[in-house]
Amino acid sequence: MVEQETATRTLEETLREALPPATVVLHNDDVNSMDHVVVSLLDSVPELEPERAVEVMLAAHEHGSADVISCPLERAELYRDRLERHGLTATIRRS
Repeated sequence: MVEQETATRTLEETLREALPPATVVLHNDDVNSMDHVVVSLLDSVPELEPERAVEVMLAAHEHGSADVISCPLERAELYRDRLERHGLTATIRRS
C-alpha cells in the first residue's frame, strides 16, 4: 500500500512537472443568474465542491473575475470550454 501511494505521488509530481500548469478564470457578466453560474461550475469542473462553486461565483460577481481551478493546461482548456458551453465567460491564465 505504501509503495502504491509513493508511486502515485511520484506520478502526480511527474505530471505536474511535465504538463504546464494553468488556471481557469471565471469572469462576471450581467446575463447569467447566480444559480446558473453555480450549477454550471459544478457541472463543468467535477473537482469543485458546492461550497467552492458558490465562493467562486461570489468572487467573480464582486471582483469581476475569480480563479476556478489550477490544473494541467489540457484539463484547463476542457473546463474552460465546458463553462463557455454553459454561456459563461472563462479564460485561462498560464501559471
